[in-house]
Amino acid sequence: MKRTLTLAFLLLIGTTTFAYDHYWIQFTDKNNTPFSIGNPSAFLSARSIQRRQNQNIPITVRDLPVDPNYVAQVLGTGAVTLNYRSRWFNAISITTTDANALTAINSLPFVVSVQPVKRYRGHNTVETIDNPETMSNQKYSNDIIMPTALNYGQSYNQANQIGAVCLHNAGFQGQGMVIAVLDDGFYNVDILPAFDSLRLNNRLLGTWDFVSGNANVYDDDTHGMEVLSDMAGWIDGSLIGTAPRAQYWLLRTEDAATEYLVEEDNWVAGIEFADSVGADVVNTSLGYTQFDDVAMNHVYADLDGNTTVIARAADFGCAAGMFICCCAGNSGTQPWYYIWSPADADSILAVGAVDNSGVIAGFSSHGPTADGRIKPNTCARGSGATVAASSGGITTASGTSFASPITCGAVACLWQAHPNFTNMQLFNAIQQSANNYSTPDNTYGYGIPDFCAANILLSSQNGPVPGSDQLLASFPDPFTSEVDFSFYSASDQQLKVELMDVTGRIVSTQSFFVKANAENKMELNGLQELSSGVYLLRVSSAAKVFVRKMVKR
Repeated sequence: MKRTLTLAFLLLIGTTTFAYDHYWIQFTDKNNTPFSIGNPSAFLSARSIQRRQNQNIPITVRDLPVDPNYVAQVLGTGAVTLNYRSRWFNAISITTTDANALTAINSLPFVVSVQPVKRYRGHNTVETIDNPETMSNQKYSNDIIMPTALNYGQSYNQANQIGAVCLHNAGFQGQGMVIAVLDDGFYNVDILPAFDSLRLNNRLLGTWDFVSGNANVYDDDTHGMEVLSDMAGWIDGSLIGTAPRAQYWLLRTEDAATEYLVEEDNWVAGIEFADSVGADVVNTSLGYTQFDDVAMNHVYADLDGNTTVIARAADFGCAAGMFICCCAGNSGTQPWYYIWSPADADSILAVGAVDNSGVIAGFSSHGPTADGRIKPNTCARGSGATVAASSGGITTASGTSFASPITCGAVACLWQAHPNFTNMQLFNAIQQSANNYSTPDNTYGYGIPDFCAANILLSSQNGPVPGSDQLLASFPDPFTSEVDFSFYSASDQQLKVELMDVTGRIVSTQSFFVKANAENKMELNGLQELSSGVYLLRVSSAAKVFVRKMVKR
């Protein structure tokens, strides 16, 4: 088979322009590698090792770097440039237009396969990272921030819809957590005011561009910048991200100008790098099904979580203890309306998009996976989400690309609150907190999560159930015809729920029976005739009265 592949490559080389110049080289084994499981500090950071230890995850052969002798022999075949290595797949990415080198590589006894992943587009210069795992010498802070009310401005609704505001008010704003963002560029993040707090407080740990092979990610596409702003952005009174005090790695893996399989390989390098430097949580608002070279296209049967390289890498990342969030895709109105990869990975939280009222966005991709699993897993605001503008200030944008980071930031805050839990325990609690958990489908998945409720679910597993009543998330805000809210009750009791205008006049009242030691979900409806303006939601239990400001659109 390898000889057949090489002949095909030689036929392509015979044309006026070289067809491919990027290749994925798979090796047979790691039998002679100088690295060992017993000395992981040679290839993983202390933080990465600690993350595994915290979750009782062993170091395995999969974690070992590729054999440097194999790499050297491949590079010695001719005009070949190394792009990066993959520990998890025992492979390397190379660039070459040397036909003789390809023939020689294909004949090496330790080479399993040579796969073309990108067509030639002219002169290409790539700086390589010999050992990207050693790039970081940054120190990680764990500053303690006392609970405080944040001035979210226009971004309040998207954070509150999933209960992130509740976590922030409890003091969990991402302190000490490390988030890696894999995207297509972070235009002007080094100068935009939305990221002043990120830079000035030394919470930007580092960058790398796996497309161009250098550390500059600030002159590429704006998409990653917008995505980042929904987690790390801070413009008082306009935009507060869902993990505003977390620390970040910015990793460019996507080339916005083209679409080739090499971008999945870039993503593999990026996720392995995120693992090696000790990232806790990863957001990737990327996905792949169709490519500029149609021969590379995925088909629906590939979306089983175990076929595409990127989905397998996502699961490997979760197996290493990271929590990975991914956008579900924006194909809901297209002939291909399914999710993309890596959203099909079974351990990744694929996030669909809803609007301010919690209604699914038409563009949000649907499940199931090819093997019949529910996707997306959850949903968050992705229609008209508030993001940082490339010119400064804020704007709105739509796509599951923004639902994912809004959720991802909240994941970091939840894990900060419960550091002794595993990534999959968090995953399960988040799904259980969602409003469609009892009747999941392939449009909303398990629904819109309530991170305030997930916090309680995990607290009840970590110790005594909270002993007091709590008003959890309320949404949408602004509302139109109804208000949905959740209430944690310490006892079986009757609640009195009222909506008042700013003069104190009660415009709606309903009673609800709630159960003890449970999150109770309720709906205050029939509000469509109310005038636009500010209202107060008042919930009276036997022990306490809760009041929350809301706006009628």
